[in-house]
Amino acid sequence: MSNLKSKFFEVYDVLKAELLKDKAFDFTKDSCQWVERMLDYNVPGGKYEIFLACVLGWCIEWLQAYFLVLDDIMDNSHTRRGQPCWFRQPKVGMIAVNDGLLLRNHIGRILKKHFVEFQTTYGQMIDLITTHLGQKDLSKYSLDDHRRIVVYKTAFYSFYLPVACALLMAGENLDNHSDVRSILLEMGNYFQVQDDYLDCFGDPEVIGKIGTDIEDFKCSWLVAKAMELCTEEQQKLLYENYVQAVLKSFLAKIYKRHK
Repeated sequence: MSNLKSKFFEVYDVLKAELLKDKAFDFTKDSCQWVERMLDYNVPGGKYEIFLACVLGWCIEWLQAYFLVLDDIMDNSHTRRGQPCWFRQPKVGMIAVNDGLLLRNHIGRILKKHFVEFQTTYGQMIDLITTHLGQKDLSKYSLDDHRRIVVYKTAFYSFYLPVACALLMAGENLDNHSDVRSILLEMGNYFQVQDDYLDCFGDPEVIGKIGTDIEDFKCSWLVAKAMELCTEEQQKLLYENYVQAVLKSFLAKIYKRHK
């Protein structure tokens, strides 16, 4: 149990450090020290339930601290967890009201950061694993795999997140806008399909880069779709020529035949 508690506190230290370095807050040296002292005083000290997701566990502790800091002020309490209430600390007083609101806003910052990074990192993981499998067997590449990579690696971060943040700022419940989520993820998928096509056939002088998806053995939309459309003979040629520049003209012939 002590080892689990130690790991739980390691997560707290990471979260605290992230918040103190958050560029959304223009901290001065004094304000940074204040927030760090305020966090250390109010957030640790609860029951320390060990959650499977430590980040979510600490968000609960942050939420509890937010409630307690404000509740102590309203109740004019004297002690909390065996020590003086935060607002009764020297030079704190009613600044604790703003500190309580700061605690509440920290939760959103933590969830936003770690939710998005998890989605993107998960997509990157699928991409790397699929590429590794495809190097051994191209039949592992499918449109379902490609879409799964795109949704997590690109669509969530680049398309859904900005709109979701705008909805939250407008006071909307994201659960009431599942259609928005679906549309934006489709837009992300459409964008990536176009990007994959341009990576292969786009003029580097126009798109600003030299495409390397084929050379890198990526599970791009082009090869996934080719695996769906090609004959057994074409599939054999695809296996033999993947990663080679000649594949670009070969892929073009497959798509032209199926238009």
